Amino acid sequence: MTFRSGGERCVGRLYRPDRPAEPPLVVLSGGLLGAPSSGLDQYAERLAAAGYAVFRFDVRHTGDSDGDPRNLLSPARQRADWEAAIAGLRGRGDVATERLVLWGTDLAGGTVLDVAADDPRIRAVVSQTPILSGRAFLRARGLASFARGVFAGVRDLVQSPLLGVHDVAVASSSRDDDRGPALVSSPNASRTYREFVPDDADWTNRTPGRSLLALARHTAGEDRDRISCPTLFVGGTRDDVVALEGIEAAADSIPDATLLRLPVDHFDLYAGDGVEQAVGHGLAFLDTAVEP
Repeated sequence: MTFRSGGERCVGRLYRPDRPAEPPLVVLSGGLLGAPSSGLDQYAERLAAAGYAVFRFDVRHTGDSDGDPRNLLSPARQRADWEAAIAGLRGRGDVATERLVLWGTDLAGGTVLDVAADDPRIRAVVSQTPILSGRAFLRARGLASFARGVFAGVRDLVQSPLLGVHDVAVASSSRDDDRGPALVSSPNASRTYREFVPDDADWTNRTPGRSLLALARHTAGEDRDRISCPTLFVGGTRDDVVALEGIEAAADSIPDATLLRLPVDHFDLYAGDGVEQAVGHGLAFLDTAVEP
């Protein structure tokens, strides 16, 4: 399925369960950029097998969706993509959008909070390892790394019009990568991203430097006190990418929120037992929050 956002084409896949005839609909997306989003297909398959319709889509500049330069991170555009996806789904007659659930991970974990705060028709939200403050996310690696990221972003903005994109790594396994700063830095980052890239995928481990500037300016969930639907937060106790403390604070600030702490690291939630735990608990939450 395709829809338009900002004049560009976005692409997703609709998973339909065998039954019931009119299942609740989960809109699913996430990941900072590109490759690990493919790990969400297994979430969609599990949810569909449990009786939920699922629309899993790629935001602009990633996956099968349009947008140049590739792998550009723009929180504002990603939120617009979510809103466009929801609007397009509500215009269809073959899905039950009156029971609409938002499930976002990483950057999208914060985006779904903002969308739900502005849309009282959302029935439930799952916010998995949400990035709520891009500045805090980047500064956790140290001031020197943060400063290199800002410099790379400014350089990209200055040189792009004439010389082309100045890019940095999407994922690095070291904070002192010779190639410069990265959006994600952890011991397992590069390996996990490579594992999720299909052999025929047109994806490289590079993103325009301005992505770091956009992330540094990004905050999410500031209006979460206006979220009226049940909300499930998911965090890992061994996560060295997204700090659990920020997730705990967000959960405390929403009246009808549940916090799920799983004994996993960040990338366990894209593969293996972490997926089984997240989906299992997520289904238990949705069965209570969404079903009449």
